[in-house]
Amino acid sequence: MAKKNDTRVRVTLECTETGDRNYHTMKNKRNSPGRLELMKYSPRLRRHTLHRETK
Repeated sequence: MAKKNDTRVRVTLECTETGDRNYHTMKNKRNSPGRLELMKYSPRLRRHTLHRETK
């Protein structure tokens, strides 16, 4: 479990094409203050699409 004053937070990744929230990951707020964007596999579309961090 994350500590109270830890810089790493759990984020949810949402597919930009379908809006599905398929993935959860951890990121360091200090090293990457912006929104995370990764190419991940979308099971509904059966191909890799851009996934962005959501609030």
